[in-house]
Amino acid sequence: MQLSRPALLALDGGGSKVDAALLSADGRLLGAARWEAGVLQGPAVRGDGEEIGLSPAIEAACADAGLDSDVRPVADLGIYCLAGADLPADYRRIEQGLVSQGWSADTVLRNDTFAVLRAGSERNWGVAVVCGSGINCAAVGPDGRTFRFPAIGHISGDWGGGHDIGMAALWHAVRSEDGRGEPTALAKLVPEHFGLGGPGELMEALYFGRVDEARLVELPPVVFKCATQGDRVSASILERLADEVSTMVVTALQRLGMADLDGFDVVLGGGIFRNGHRGFFDRIERGVRQVAMDFRVRVLTDPPVVGAALLGLDRLDASAQAGANARTALTHTRLEREDAVAEDRAGDPRGADPWHG
Repeated sequence: MQLSRPALLALDGGGSKVDAALLSADGRLLGAARWEAGVLQGPAVRGDGEEIGLSPAIEAACADAGLDSDVRPVADLGIYCLAGADLPADYRRIEQGLVSQGWSADTVLRNDTFAVLRAGSERNWGVAVVCGSGINCAAVGPDGRTFRFPAIGHISGDWGGGHDIGMAALWHAVRSEDGRGEPTALAKLVPEHFGLGGPGELMEALYFGRVDEARLVELPPVVFKCATQGDRVSASILERLADEVSTMVVTALQRLGMADLDGFDVVLGGGIFRNGHRGFFDRIERGVRQVAMDFRVRVLTDPPVVGAALLGLDRLDASAQAGANARTALTHTRLEREDAVAEDRAGDPRGADPWHG
């Protein structure tokens, strides 16, 4: 017998994973799942309206809750926070696809940066930067106005994220080897990461397709390690990234007139921010302090799907206790447990990009 329908389906989909959670109106977690599949590098819905990569996570969350995923809608309200929901045309296409799938009676689509902001702050306003495979920033004012960058790569003026850091590391490694650039430990450690003897070998392997260029996203840990050990070139890459992050935050604050507000949060989410490089975070904070003084920098430790759940509970006018219930229950451990179960069922071990949020 089908159980009563959950009040909320909360979903966070990034470049490497999809987290789905079903909750009651009082914030009790009914079912949850993580599906790591590298599914959302682009828009999450094809032109024919079929959503890509979301179904396995939702179906697994339904199974965890004891619900039949074929009986739709599976929840009254669906909050879908997705990478790839960037331009208005993306929103229209993705929202149409979600509605056509019928997962929830009411469908609300947001970019994944808004989930990071809500997950990382007790307030429903502030600024968030997501830095994983790519980079993005969103801000919400206390009056509800929002600002966000298009965040579709170099063509929208972006630099940052795992791929750009990896490409910069390779660029400096090659130039260090051939004499055009400053000596750097990256010349040894970057090709070593791929089991190769030098930057020239890696260059050829990339050129002839023996190493997929997408794997450059794996290199940020190498850059952080070298910088921590005093490598000046690696430090310069991280300085550039820190400046990009603070520039995004400052611009968002200025566009919404928030720089003079008191006690707002700057939430940093995504794998790039899971590092212990104190100087990196200090540089970000100094950059933001050029225009604002009373703020807190917070590195997100909760799963971003917590933010999607809180956005949904906000929309349902749920109590503060409901939000606390959701935050307590929705942990990485809980989601990863369900992911392992799903993986065993599928017989398909899946790797994930550790540098995406």
